[in-house]
Amino acid sequence: MRLVKTEPVERMDRPYARRWWALLVLCLSLLIIVMANTALTVAAPDMTQDLGLTSADLQWVVDGYTVPYAALMLLLGAIGDKYSRRGALVLGLVVFGGGAVFGYLADSAATVIAARAVMGVGAALIMPATLSLLAATFPRAERARAITLWTATAGLAIAAGPVVAGALLRDHGWSSTFLINVPVAAVAIVGAFVLVPPSRAGHHDRIDYVGGLLSVIWTGALIYMIIEGPHFGWGVKAVTAAVVAGVALVAFVLWELRHPRPILDVRRFTGRRFAGSNLAVALFFLAVFGAFYYLTQHLQFVLGYDALETGVRMLPLAGAVFVGSALTGWLTPRVGMKWTVSAGMVGGTTALALLTRVDAGSAYGDFVAPLIILGLAIGLALSPCTDAIMGAFPESELGVGGAVNDTSLELGGSLGIAILGSLLATSYGDHLSDATAGSKLPASALDTAQDSVGAGYAVAQGIGDKAHQLAGRAAQAQDPQQAAALKHQAAELAAGARQMADAVGSSFADAVARTSLVGAVVLGVGTVLVAVLLPRRETPAPEARTQEKELVDTTAG
Repeated sequence: MRLVKTEPVERMDRPYARRWWALLVLCLSLLIIVMANTALTVAAPDMTQDLGLTSADLQWVVDGYTVPYAALMLLLGAIGDKYSRRGALVLGLVVFGGGAVFGYLADSAATVIAARAVMGVGAALIMPATLSLLAATFPRAERARAITLWTATAGLAIAAGPVVAGALLRDHGWSSTFLINVPVAAVAIVGAFVLVPPSRAGHHDRIDYVGGLLSVIWTGALIYMIIEGPHFGWGVKAVTAAVVAGVALVAFVLWELRHPRPILDVRRFTGRRFAGSNLAVALFFLAVFGAFYYLTQHLQFVLGYDALETGVRMLPLAGAVFVGSALTGWLTPRVGMKWTVSAGMVGGTTALALLTRVDAGSAYGDFVAPLIILGLAIGLALSPCTDAIMGAFPESELGVGGAVNDTSLELGGSLGIAILGSLLATSYGDHLSDATAGSKLPASALDTAQDSVGAGYAVAQGIGDKAHQLAGRAAQAQDPQQAAALKHQAAELAAGARQMADAVGSSFADAVARTSLVGAVVLGVGTVLVAVLLPRRETPAPEARTQEKELVDTTAG
């Protein structure tokens, strides 16, 4: 294949001719890094069984990706701005693909967690690079439409991950969900060289590495605290992480305020449009990731769908994201982002409020309307926010702008899974304890069942298997009295298994309803705050309006 020479975007007198093809490469890169988390939700049960993971192991399999991903984005985004945004994208895809191969070969909890961490480093390079290259490649008049497609891709990835993973798990092991990323990354690498133009900032000032290091410390410590505290208790580790995060954040802000060329000018957060957009992104993904976390569990464990069936039933959300994105592309220029973002957040709050009606008798049909409304809300709200955040940065800092947007997204998502996930677990355990009070089931079995909905059904299955074995022994017993005793024990165990299964299902449904109520309240309060913060008039940041486009060397990238 002959690589076509691509002209650096800042040198062009007219828009880059193949910019929509370049966007396809950027969206493909975004697709795999979002799917890396959503696919894991359906692969986790097989992985847990095969590797014998504890609940703590599984939590860190999920979050081993999140910590480096969130912590490194700002620094790596700035490095991409200075040296090569396309280079950052390609390097990130190589690292991500390498981590995926490592994950495919992993045979223990430690190696899977390490592989996920490597993939997280790759994602920290890829994510800000996709947004910065998009903003650098598209003229301002087309940028909002391109960002809308970028956002819609993220919504598609949320639902596509479980579908792809579920299809693979029907004939292959959990490790195949890692390997599927490799050919996609390879195609994206080739596409980046062929279709994506080189781009970097024109200035050659030294990077603020002290500010970058402080951002890594405070973000990483905060994410670690969010994970550690709710799931494993507020012990020494969580409290230490909280202190480190607080001290490092204060030091970061003070340093950035005094630095002549900060890695991030924190004064931007005094702008209502910029602050409101970041708050909206964080709150929205708090709700989306939290809801996705417990909805997939409910579909799999309570309603009994397999991995593929669960993924397919999440597709209404993806379709609705595309419809919402099309609506916001038409509405925002006419009514302004304040109204489309507010409408989207009201829609998200409504979707969570509808989930408060979930109970033990709920079927899949009860989830369709909330999924569709939530998808429409994502499409309506997120594209204008991302466009506003990117528009606040000059051409020389587009990688940093992408990193700020994506850090808000990751912080919100981590908070959603940690806070709503912790509330879900506590509520489920309390309900199960009440539902099984006075039963003759062993205390050890009840304690195990309270760990998670999957553990609860596993306990019920185990009791049912023992009942089946006793019934078989009763049928073979020669002594009538022994046979009668065995039949009685089998009947008691079978009744206990049914009681446990019913209690687990109803307890988890009640926990979903209670957690959704808290999520709806949080997002509802956030909706009011965002509506107050966002200005009525559309006024781009002065720095972004007046920034002169900077030329780069032809060797950029």
